[in-house]
Amino acid sequence: MTQVRSAQQLLAVAYDEALCGLAEGGIPIGAALFDADGTLLGRGHNRRVQSDDPSIHAETDAFRAAGRRRDYGRTIMVTTLSPCWYCSGLVRQFGIGSVIIGESRTFSGGHEWLAEYGVSVTVLQDQRCIELMTEFIAEHPTLWHEDIGVADGIEAP
Repeated sequence: MTQVRSAQQLLAVAYDEALCGLAEGGIPIGAALFDADGTLLGRGHNRRVQSDDPSIHAETDAFRAAGRRRDYGRTIMVTTLSPCWYCSGLVRQFGIGSVIIGESRTFSGGHEWLAEYGVSVTVLQDQRCIELMTEFIAEHPTLWHEDIGVADGIEAP
């Protein structure tokens, strides 16, 4: 039986992961990798703070949880926030075919770049995701700037 899910249903999995990250004292960004039919392959959340590892972004956590595949072209990366350049690079490197983004208002990463290279990109501007990040950024600006590579409000070259 083929499992078909809406973009909002897929986003719900990533959003739950973002809430897990927040509950653990981390940055509330969640992601999930699905097959084209909506089968969940892997899910994860930003664990930079919890694991003291700057490479564990939500998308990389979900990607690692999905395990090895020969082809990622028919997979869908769902993330609560526009992917940073690091995570956008992961999508390009492995040829992930589609990305669904919860919101890009609080941070606009590399999703336009991905679209230029043929990745199907859907930005939902989901109000729950916007509110979650807006509140987090207001409460933890230093941690947020560290996460996006900004020191003292100045972007790195």
